[in-house]
Amino acid sequence: MRRAPYLLFAALVFSLTGQQISRSGIHIQDMDPTCKPCADFWRYVNGGWLDKNPIPSHLASWGTFGVLSEANQERTKTILDAAVSDRNAKPNVRKMGDLYASCMDRAAIDQRGITPLQPDFDRIASIRTAKDLDAVIAGFQRTGRPFGAVNGVVVGPFRLTSGQDPKNPSRVIARIVERDAAGRTGSSIFSLPDRDYYLKMDTKSREIRDAFVEHLSRMLELAGTARADAQQQAKTVLSFETALAGSVFNIADKRDPDKVYHPMDLPALKTLAPAFDWGQLLREVGLPETTPMNVNEPEMLKKVNELLTSRPLADWKVWLHWRALQLAAPYLANPIVDEDFHFERTVLAGVKEQRPRWQTCADVVDRDLSDALGQAWVEKYFPPEAKRRMRMLVENLRTALRDSLEHSDWMTPATRKNAILKLDALEIQIGYPDRWKDYAPVEIKRNTFFENVRAAWTFGQHYEIAKVGKPVDHVDWGMTPPTVNAYSNSAEVKVVFPAGILQPPFFDMQADDAANYGAIGAVIGHEIGHQFDDGGSKFDSTGALKNWWTEDDRKQFDTRTSCVVDQFNTMDVGGGLHHNGKQVLGEALGDLGGIAIAYKAYKQSLAGKPEPPVMDGFTADQRFFISFARVWGTQYREEAMRLQLNTNNHPLSQFRAIGTLQNMPEFHRAFQCKIGDPMVRPVQQPCKLW
Repeated sequence: MRRAPYLLFAALVFSLTGQQISRSGIHIQDMDPTCKPCADFWRYVNGGWLDKNPIPSHLASWGTFGVLSEANQERTKTILDAAVSDRNAKPNVRKMGDLYASCMDRAAIDQRGITPLQPDFDRIASIRTAKDLDAVIAGFQRTGRPFGAVNGVVVGPFRLTSGQDPKNPSRVIARIVERDAAGRTGSSIFSLPDRDYYLKMDTKSREIRDAFVEHLSRMLELAGTARADAQQQAKTVLSFETALAGSVFNIADKRDPDKVYHPMDLPALKTLAPAFDWGQLLREVGLPETTPMNVNEPEMLKKVNELLTSRPLADWKVWLHWRALQLAAPYLANPIVDEDFHFERTVLAGVKEQRPRWQTCADVVDRDLSDALGQAWVEKYFPPEAKRRMRMLVENLRTALRDSLEHSDWMTPATRKNAILKLDALEIQIGYPDRWKDYAPVEIKRNTFFENVRAAWTFGQHYEIAKVGKPVDHVDWGMTPPTVNAYSNSAEVKVVFPAGILQPPFFDMQADDAANYGAIGAVIGHEIGHQFDDGGSKFDSTGALKNWWTEDDRKQFDTRTSCVVDQFNTMDVGGGLHHNGKQVLGEALGDLGGIAIAYKAYKQSLAGKPEPPVMDGFTADQRFFISFARVWGTQYREEAMRLQLNTNNHPLSQFRAIGTLQNMPEFHRAFQCKIGDPMVRPVQQPCKLW
């Protein structure tokens, strides 16, 4: 997985041109031959590797994505180590080196203790009136914390950012949200991972809340609060956030674009929540009072308004003080970092040991100077010509989906026409963005780590707010180039495949096409398919939130997707736990449609060619499905599994393989699975979208 990039690229040309390849692309030594493929295909494909590769002590899960991510981090480290020592580097490279060096200097960070955060504490302590509170909340909106290329959180009961107008996709408007668009961990206004952590009354949820109060108290003590006061303040914070939690959408509802679209102007916002000075907020961030806004969750702002009038200022000050500390904790002295890690990673995710410091610091650079690092990374590890070669495969998948839409037996001509218009309009972005950000305004020094991070946060927030009122620019990415992932944006009608994922085992350039179509092909199909999942299907070919379905076709679509909801609701993942089918529906649909499209594209690519040979004892079709299941060869700690089920809209990896293939008759034929086998859904229950 760490072959030189030129060799990877050369092998890609070799494979996609149809010439003889050297290997099957599957790894027999990673399989478990004692497990029957029709009993548990995930275990059959991955069992050998899982048994030999326990989860490292510094991680919550371990598998295909993690292995490649760590390999990419090693590549990143090479770039950053060079940047640290190059005093004649170009500005962006020098800033990367200085940020990385400041993060690695633990002695300097420890020596400063809590001092870097003191100005924020003083600001909060100075609150005497409701007007002061409004001013502090508004001021924090200028220094948001970015995650990756875009989005993030601020200290406060909501977040002001920018975003595409769902009904007028050519323009950018302001948005008031509870968490960032991607729903990343830590991107919410809440201290716990999700609103349900405050509301559920099961034993595990109560235990986590008790641990949270103890953790919060210890953190406040480390920051200088007396023990007795810290214990009382911890209870105040939990009470405050619990009161707010009931007004917030659950994860499934947040996924519905119709439910989170509430356009307002300033007068309407003042009517909704009159206790807050919204005009001051707009002035603070440099937006005119005529700015159009979308309020994702009006009920949340109503609750914020209620808390502004019913909760004493002392409670607000306690909560803001805590949130300032919590969000800054990873960038402060070791005692605070250690306590933050204990709760966030050990209690919530089961991780016992912190990652090597260089990995943490590499992630900081990747997040806060993402385009600077991304540009250096792709120059070294992703040749530009690879974009064109990858696009060949992408277009084959697009062609396969177009054929499926054209021959759909349940879509009427009007809906089919609109679906194909959208597919044809879809923009594919591969490897890295077409334009890089200029970080000239960001001041980075080697001896002030916290201030460096704060400068990057502020730059990221200003960058997002500056988009308001301007035409939509489709160039910015929501993931960094080294990321082992991909994403689909229905409002922008685009899908993005970072360079980081375009490597083995997702894209094994020395393997035959069956393996590549089964792995990266299914990923491509998954992301394209998101444009037509339960949420993406509500956006038309221009990116507008607009119904382009006939009434009967939409009912047919909902019936087909409800099959997937039922499947994941009833699938036992162990310990009596289950997925929330509506919560994971979009990703499960992406998997189901993605592998179907990838299989069809693979078969179309063989037209007029001899039947592929058996390799390593497996037919081409078998290798296709083995490669798909290998992508999902990930195991979780128990705590991490619960966290994923509670907060993530992606199913657990094991069940992405099992649940998807249970619905695939092509898979059943390839491995001669029969009705009654665990890998085959009952004859009356198979789920199919197209």
